[in-house]
Amino acid sequence: MVRMKKETKNYLIVTSVLIGSCIGAGVLGIPYVASKAGFFTTLFYILFIGSIILLSNLYLGEVTLRTKGNHQLSGYAEKYLGKKGKRVMDFAFIFGVYSAIVAYLIGMGDSLSFLIFGNLVHSIPMGILAGFVMMFLLWKGVNALKKFENLGVFIILGLLILIFILFLPLVNFENLGYNHFESFLLPFGVVLFAFLSFTSIPQIAYILRNEKKVLRKSIVTGSIVSVLFYCLFAFIVVGFMGVNTPEVATLALGSIFIFLGIFTIFTSYLSVGNALEEDFEFDDKVSKRSSWFLASIIPMIVYALISFFPFFSFTKVLSIGGVVSGGIMVILIMFIVKRAKEKGEREPEYTIPLNWAVILFVILIFVVGALKEIFSFF
Repeated sequence: MVRMKKETKNYLIVTSVLIGSCIGAGVLGIPYVASKAGFFTTLFYILFIGSIILLSNLYLGEVTLRTKGNHQLSGYAEKYLGKKGKRVMDFAFIFGVYSAIVAYLIGMGDSLSFLIFGNLVHSIPMGILAGFVMMFLLWKGVNALKKFENLGVFIILGLLILIFILFLPLVNFENLGYNHFESFLLPFGVVLFAFLSFTSIPQIAYILRNEKKVLRKSIVTGSIVSVLFYCLFAFIVVGFMGVNTPEVATLALGSIFIFLGIFTIFTSYLSVGNALEEDFEFDDKVSKRSSWFLASIIPMIVYALISFFPFFSFTKVLSIGGVVSGGIMVILIMFIVKRAKEKGEREPEYTIPLNWAVILFVILIFVVGALKEIFSFF
């Protein structure tokens, strides 16, 4: 009985960790692409990409079960794909975090400008100001602030409940019925970015090291909750605003939601910025000062440079980050699990079938997504 209670407790803990890793500030861009491509088009992407990420997370979970010891993504890549595999995984992780931080600076700049001045005229200086605040926090060390990361998922879930209660009566179903097929591929990168949660799988596998059989159920539950969350959030915001949905969804919903949106971006920024700084410092053996510079100053410089180009909007940066980082990670995971099935060190508590048809299908999907991003530049 005691063991069952502990197993249930750990199941709930790791499920919340996965949900918290998945649901972050990226969700704020989904309603915008849904308003451009159509709600049902975006709903298709949420279900389709959500299924691919669920499958990938299950594969990655199987890798953790087949491998002795504790590793992060780059560690599994190195173990099963060699040094080159590790370098590619490191690139995907760093590119994804840089994209996230730049997008968060854009989102905070827009949100602060709209909240304080009622317009987006001051977005760039507000974004730079926010960047300096985050740089200071990262320099001082955010271990004492990590509790805010845990609050992030509860804030955004509470945000959805409030939005659902307040705006459901205002949903206009005519806003949900149209589809713009010329923008059919638009939601791909943003939705993919919103689902990225691979780094949490080794973490929850470690938490469940004594209850490994619970891992599959936790991954499935966390993925389903995230899918439902994204569907409901897009339904409410697009149903309310239609084609007038802004790129940062909370800008359409009033001051309290803009403030909550800023807090959501803040917690996501802290999480990924701290993770990147620790990756440089502990995995790549870079000094504390250099790690801070790479994790906070470089993204600020990138943000300042791209601010002169309207092309690089909040959702565009999310999309580029999702397609490049997410695409590379998913493809690498396919090859990692294939090698782990051949050279694993122990029998896993569950196994998911894998063949070349699945691998080639996944590669094709992400090649199409990458081509879409490349052509969008022209």
